[in-house]
Amino acid sequence: MTSTPKSTGATGVVCPYCGWPDDGEPFRLVLRHTTAAGSTVWTRCGCGSLQVRVADDRGSRVVTRSRPPADVPPSRAGGACGVGGTGH
Repeated sequence: MTSTPKSTGATGVVCPYCGWPDDGEPFRLVLRHTTAAGSTVWTRCGCGSLQVRVADDRGSRVVTRSRPPADVPPSRAGGACGVGGTGH
């Protein structure tokens, strides 16, 4: 999946749980749906947060995300993706 640099969505430009950039790797593709405007892509951040991304002619951006799973230890959710986190 490609992404426009500095593309922002409703949730900002980094994961609020681990600090990983929304346009960075790694994330895991869960599901992709083609839409009239492009596609809706469900991905999972390295910390476990489920993300909904919209990919269209403006690029790719996270429009909503879940909290990481409850069974992920706080130390993992607070920086496991490699960019200092919030510790949530």
